[in-house]
Amino acid sequence: MTKFNCPNSFHYFQFFINPRNIMRNTRFFFPLVIVLLFHNFVTYSLSVESPNITTDQSSLFALKSHVTFGLQSQLKTNWSTATSVCNWIGVTCGSRHLRVTALNLSGMGLVGTIPPHLGNLSFLSLLSIENNSFHGSLPIQLANLRRLKYINFGNNNISGEIPSWFDSLTQLQSLFLYGNNFTGSMPPSIFNISSLQLLDLSDNNLSGSIPPNMFDRLPNLQGLYLNRNLFSGRIPPSLFKCKELTILSLFRNHFEGSLPMEIGNLTKLRILHLRENNLEGTLPDQIGNLQNLETIILENNSFTGVIPPSIFNISTARFISLAFNRFSGQLPSTTGLGLPNLRELSLALNELSGPIPISISNATQLILLQLPNNSFSGIIPDTLGNLRYLQRLDLSHNNLSSNPSSRELSFLPSLINCKDLEQLTFDDNPLISGELPTSVGNLSAYLTLFYGTLCNIKGNIPREIGNLSNLVWLGLDHNNLTGPIPTTIGRLRDLQNVNLGSNKLEGSIPSELCHLERLAFLTLTDNRLSGPIPACLGDLVSLRNLFLGSNNFTSIPSTLTRLNGILFLELDSNSLSGSLPVDIGKWRSVTNLNLSENQFSGTIPSSIADLIDLTHLSLSGNILEGSIPQSFDELISLEYLDLSRNNLSGMIPKSLEKLPNLKYLNVSFNRLQGEIPSGGSFVNYSSQSFMGNEALCGSSRLQVPPCKTDPSRRSKTGTELLKYILPAIGLAILILAMVIILLRNRNRKAEVPITEENLLPLAEWRRISYHELDQATDGFSESKLLGVGSFGSVYQGTLSNGISIAVKVFNANIDRALRSFDVECEVLRNIRHRNLVKIISSCSNIEFKALVLELMPNGSLEKWLYFHDHFLDVSQRLNIMIDIALALEYLHHGHSPPVVHCDLKPNNVLLDNDMIAHLGDFGIAKLISEEDLMTQTMTLATIGYMSPEYGSEGIVSTQGDIYSFGILLMETFTRKKPTDEMFVEETNLKCWVKESLPSAVVHIIDANLLDTIETERLAAKDCVLSILQLALECSAELPEKRIDMKEVVGRLKKIKIKFLQEVQRVSSIKRQKM
Repeated sequence: MTKFNCPNSFHYFQFFINPRNIMRNTRFFFPLVIVLLFHNFVTYSLSVESPNITTDQSSLFALKSHVTFGLQSQLKTNWSTATSVCNWIGVTCGSRHLRVTALNLSGMGLVGTIPPHLGNLSFLSLLSIENNSFHGSLPIQLANLRRLKYINFGNNNISGEIPSWFDSLTQLQSLFLYGNNFTGSMPPSIFNISSLQLLDLSDNNLSGSIPPNMFDRLPNLQGLYLNRNLFSGRIPPSLFKCKELTILSLFRNHFEGSLPMEIGNLTKLRILHLRENNLEGTLPDQIGNLQNLETIILENNSFTGVIPPSIFNISTARFISLAFNRFSGQLPSTTGLGLPNLRELSLALNELSGPIPISISNATQLILLQLPNNSFSGIIPDTLGNLRYLQRLDLSHNNLSSNPSSRELSFLPSLINCKDLEQLTFDDNPLISGELPTSVGNLSAYLTLFYGTLCNIKGNIPREIGNLSNLVWLGLDHNNLTGPIPTTIGRLRDLQNVNLGSNKLEGSIPSELCHLERLAFLTLTDNRLSGPIPACLGDLVSLRNLFLGSNNFTSIPSTLTRLNGILFLELDSNSLSGSLPVDIGKWRSVTNLNLSENQFSGTIPSSIADLIDLTHLSLSGNILEGSIPQSFDELISLEYLDLSRNNLSGMIPKSLEKLPNLKYLNVSFNRLQGEIPSGGSFVNYSSQSFMGNEALCGSSRLQVPPCKTDPSRRSKTGTELLKYILPAIGLAILILAMVIILLRNRNRKAEVPITEENLLPLAEWRRISYHELDQATDGFSESKLLGVGSFGSVYQGTLSNGISIAVKVFNANIDRALRSFDVECEVLRNIRHRNLVKIISSCSNIEFKALVLELMPNGSLEKWLYFHDHFLDVSQRLNIMIDIALALEYLHHGHSPPVVHCDLKPNNVLLDNDMIAHLGDFGIAKLISEEDLMTQTMTLATIGYMSPEYGSEGIVSTQGDIYSFGILLMETFTRKKPTDEMFVEETNLKCWVKESLPSAVVHIIDANLLDTIETERLAAKDCVLSILQLALECSAELPEKRIDMKEVVGRLKKIKIKFLQEVQRVSSIKRQKM
């Protein structure tokens, strides 16, 4: 049975509300299937077919000419004059008139528009193009297909308003338009088709209210799907006259008002799905009349009052969700007695009170029972153990208690009978109180989640907890647990999250915890743990969050810097001493670092500037000395910085003014001196940030003395300095003039040896001769060729010292190639950034010009996106885009003058051994003065990536790079080139993405991302949606509407953090099969 997994939601109802599954329900659709049975399949040669079939053939050829073909290439070759139309794939002909009666092209990977010629298939009774990529609007000529009984245009990219001509199709019984981009209001014409039995308009952008009498003429309507739209207003009362209705799905709209008592007229209703609307008021007792109901989902509304007892007497009910409302009162004492088929019951997040009825254990088919976030009280019934099929039990956030006569949590042993139990949460029930029984180790072998936070649990953690071999999440924080952490936890090899914080645990961290190779979250904060932090924790490379604050740990192992994927690291309020790790920069992904309230000494290492993702840093309450590193200005993401209560000296670096996001700064109670900076974020800080530093001076509002100046002394000092500076400047000018003359004379020489190199004037570049390059590349052999471009070729080579290099050789016969070489030399001579391709040297003479670059062994992003044997997951693609964004941010904001790359595309994004991205190929880059902000060029960038102002007027600015970056973002996550053949006429990649957001994002995401990470599907979808929305902001038509790269970097980092957190949350729970 199909399931879906969503917190506090139902997992089985999709089977019933999926139109394709409904079509398989013969009881429900037997009459319809009889009508739609394909006619006998007959084969005739074209030589004996009537002209009518020729007309049909022409219409289908017109369709073929309007589409491109995906993996179903046999369709392209099969539809030809060499084969009878009636033998074409997807085509069915009738035996009587020899005309096409059915056209089924579902899921054939077709991209294109629907041609008007299909309106000539006048004998057509079935038309299905479901699950393709058709776009554009529906042609009016389809109104000629008067015999149509079944239409399925679901899951395409069709847009515009739903046309009014549907009422011409008087025999239509099933109409599927779900999963497109239709807009506008509900078309009244559809509701004039009295034969209509099934209508699915879900997953579009339809809006407005539905007229009260809209359903008066649909006496045969059996299934209605309007979910995931923008409809508003009241549910039309005429809907409750459709007495044949068995499925009503209106979820995720903006319907309002109450549910009328006329709902009780729909006695054939099997599925009622109204979640995520604005419905309110009490539920009518007449809902109990629906004795055929199997699924009742009313969650995420504003219903109030008592839940009608009659709802618990619908014996056919299998799924009931009334969660996220404001229902109050107590549950009937007979709850469960009349629900023999109930599989899932969710009453979460309401205002229910009173005891959990013991009778609920009579609903013996229950697999999910969710009662959290209410005010239930009394003892947790031991009879819950009778629910033998129970998989998920959530009793959290109530006022429940355990049996006071028992020293242990009495309800836990009874749950041993629930052999399929996967998730058990009873956290935030402070009245439970008691010890964990040793029998906890006998709970279900399938248990993945055990949460007992804030339950006043006492005593030791039993060793038997190590028997729960499939446990993924263990949460026992904020209790009164004592004793050591049991070593048996090391057996739980699937553990990803352990939270034992805020207890009274003692002893050291057992080394057995280092066996948990999948551990991502470890929280031991606020206990009485002591001793050194185990060195082996540095081997848990999967760790993302490590919280060890408020304990008595004495030392931090050097191995901890191996955790290069750590996001949150909090070791505050311990007894850690010694110097801060010199290689602290290895925590390059960390966003929150808290080492405050310890005894760290020495200086703050300069490598801390490598923590480019850092947003929160606290080193307060230590005995650190020395100055605040100037390199702090590289922490561009920093929002919170606390260096208070140390022994820091020197001046507050003025470069801290460059940190655009720094909202909180505290350097109080140090030995700092000099003027407090006044620019940037410093205008927002108060005196509290600087108190306790007697030698500071500055603005009076900061309650420090003004800075003293001595004009006469300054003038005298300046005069003295000029005595020494002016002669030195004169000497430097003289030397420079002599060098220029010598160089000019050298360049005038007619003959220059081919092997003589003229390297760029950077002292750190290696001098490499032509001869050495020739040897390194085996004479520039084809076996070493990496690629060929318009200006030259790139070769792989190895220098005599073993260094691997890439040699970019420019074609000396092309003027533009020589100019490209000059540009790259000019740009690369002064820029340095970890995400830019590193230049090692250059070699230049009359006949040979080459750049020697660091080799990128993993090739280009182009290769990883489009080669069949390469694949990047969401996280890798996101990291690559962040790397390139950081490179652009440096070029635009970290270098003077700003550098505009001008040619962003996947081929120019290169990947090193660690899959870190480097931006290369500066052959048409531009240096722009900060005063001009833009310039003009005649150099052409790559079509599809260039901004509108670049292509039309040759205007170059940093905003043009941002536009190209937006296109690159779209391509990276959709795996569609902007020059793809599907983009014709006015359609382009940007429009395609824009029209698909947000509702149809799954149709444009690279399918490989969704297919290969099933456990991360929801997280991936949300992540890519955020990325594509950012991409659209980057690629705004007007340059002034585009955001800058600083904001792009910040947004991408936040998207990354949210994605990683969501992945950890989702993957921590064993996913049920969708």
